[in-house]
Amino acid sequence: MLQLDNFYKARYVLSKVLRTTELIHTNRINPDVDVYLKPECLQRTGSFKIRGAYYKISQLTDEEKANGVIACSAGNHAQGVALGATSMGVKSLICLPEGAPISKVEATKRLGADVCLVPGVYDDAYAKAIQLRDEKGYTFVHPFDDENVIAGQGTIGLELMDQLPDVDAVVVPIGGGGLISGVAFAIKSLNPKVKVYGVQAAGAPSMFTSIHNSKIECLPSVATIADGIAVKEPGKLTFDICKKYVDDIVTVSEDEICAAILRLIENEKMVAEGAGAASVAAVMFNKVPVKGKKTICLVSGGNIDVTILNRVINRGLAKTGRLCTLDMELDDKPGRLLEVCNVIALLGANVTGVHHDRSTNRKNVNSCILRVSMETKNQEHINEIRKALEDKGIIILNESNLKVEH
Repeated sequence: MLQLDNFYKARYVLSKVLRTTELIHTNRINPDVDVYLKPECLQRTGSFKIRGAYYKISQLTDEEKANGVIACSAGNHAQGVALGATSMGVKSLICLPEGAPISKVEATKRLGADVCLVPGVYDDAYAKAIQLRDEKGYTFVHPFDDENVIAGQGTIGLELMDQLPDVDAVVVPIGGGGLISGVAFAIKSLNPKVKVYGVQAAGAPSMFTSIHNSKIECLPSVATIADGIAVKEPGKLTFDICKKYVDDIVTVSEDEICAAILRLIENEKMVAEGAGAASVAAVMFNKVPVKGKKTICLVSGGNIDVTILNRVINRGLAKTGRLCTLDMELDDKPGRLLEVCNVIALLGANVTGVHHDRSTNRKNVNSCILRVSMETKNQEHINEIRKALEDKGIIILNESNLKVEH
């Protein structure tokens, strides 16, 4: 049974190692919502995970510490365990999915842990960690389905109630459910009126599916840019806590996550990874009923792999109507390309690429396909450009702004 006293004990233990993450008020996430950001992306190791991992290790017996600890992780829990174990003089071995971002793998090694890369996703790394625990006698530090880990993560809930006592709603990313279990238990214990909403990636909706079907379900596969919450199956303990204390769980698409990452970078000067931006995406795109409410978005981590940041930004730009590609059918004669470019220029868009194709088989032999990529202001701006082109008799074949919805 979770006890709030354990949360306060965790807060005391963690006070020696945590960085204070003050709330950031913003009106640029959703104009209809009074948004506050809890920037755990600025926490030591770049995510909230240090809270649960450090507290869990601090509560181990001397014998358990002497055996060394083993953990599995998509990356952030790994760094929390590595830092906690090393600072307490405990040997640590971390099993990570082989597709984990290189930045997270290298950071885990720098913090003093040995690393075992496992083919597959988080759940495969979990199976390997359990196997090694049984073979070698390590002490296993679960990333979410553990009372002390949940208590450590739940110290965020205590902080939120101190930092914004009149908060109406808190929006939290969900992978296995450790973070939201701790936050929801703490908040509901102190003020049951505060709404707590969970957010999962549409490509990894394990807790969403389990809660809505009233039983724990294991997904056959997961695929999302939000690697920190790419979990096939929620924990038993976290499932029970979420069922009791979480008001609702929603999902967000890859494009929505990318748009949220971009919004945080561009407007808040804050770098979030996919998992960390999921809560912001839910509020940006009105997935949770918080209109007019004082709402905290928990930005749970910032350890994004910089090698994919360019793709993420482009997807975010496309989702918000800032990038657009139009395919047009034109009469293949002098002046038509200039006419298209004039329309686009007069309406204030910036052409970034042009592809002129005569080779495609078409009914009209004297026509060609023109693909124009451009930087635009928003979807209304794109619609204005389309209409102006169509008014010139230009046939728009399709609009591609890189959207891939789930």
